[in-house]
Amino acid sequence: MAKGTSRTVGGGEPIAVYRTDDGAFYATADSCTHEKWSLGEDSDIEGQEVVCPLHMARFDLRTGQPLCFPATVALRTYEVDIVDGEVYVLVPP
Repeated sequence: MAKGTSRTVGGGEPIAVYRTDDGAFYATADSCTHEKWSLGEDSDIEGQEVVCPLHMARFDLRTGQPLCFPATVALRTYEVDIVDGEVYVLVPP
């Protein structure tokens, strides 16, 4: 994944995976908690934040916490591991 990009993955519940400009990987639930818009497609990544393209809600990628209206509910976050260059999202059972 290129730096500053995101994509949606997962078989059951969609998960958005992000790679920030500094090369760090994060993963959250894919749907914005405001209007259920996909965050893995066409979202802007600014520092450690993702900006929903629908209504510009911002979330902290590290914690999932909303940073401005219209979002008021946090995103679920997932732990990410990098093993031999492969990105793994750890989904609890």
